[in-house]
Amino acid sequence: MGDRSRFMRPVNVFPSTGTILYCVGRRRQGNQVYKRSLHLQTILTFPTNTGLASAIAISACILVATFAIAAPQAPASSVAAIQSVLHAQQDAWNRGDIDEFMTGYAKSASTVFVSDDEVRRGWETVRDRYRQKYSDGTKMGTLAFSDIEVTMLSPDAAVVLGRWALKRAKDQPHGRFTLILKHLPDGWRIVHDHTSAAPAPP
Repeated sequence: MGDRSRFMRPVNVFPSTGTILYCVGRRRQGNQVYKRSLHLQTILTFPTNTGLASAIAISACILVATFAIAAPQAPASSVAAIQSVLHAQQDAWNRGDIDEFMTGYAKSASTVFVSDDEVRRGWETVRDRYRQKYSDGTKMGTLAFSDIEVTMLSPDAAVVLGRWALKRAKDQPHGRFTLILKHLPDGWRIVHDHTSAAPAPP
């Protein structure tokens, strides 16, 4: 059969990132780019086919540019969707509707709420805590969220840092919160809430 290795020579069929950047940065294209790039030469079956090398390099550059432009659009829409969840919670609270406020949380036994040095687990447990602590409109007051910072951890997960404040007839409690949200079939929902209150004034 002879030496099979001469029929099994590896061929690099895709230009490397360095090759693409090299092509983008060069004003001279065509034969000069081909001659100075060893990676492009491995693409060609025939050494004289420089037109094919240029076409592949240009196509690769266009693809890179397309993905670079499109990538930031998804996080931007996700941030807006997450902010709308918080706005809806704020509005529901100020209407005195705790059940509607709770739609911002994942309706799951794994939902976690941390506050007052206590960990509560489960959507129903969190809802019962709100109902007990804020049993009427006087206790609920007017809620305002502020200084919202959304950081995307992945396409379907984010962490939110912010402030909360209640305006009530006798006091104005306030503090900070850290939320972890996941994109579930129902949309963005809070799966972990760690809320702290600032010390009351003397």
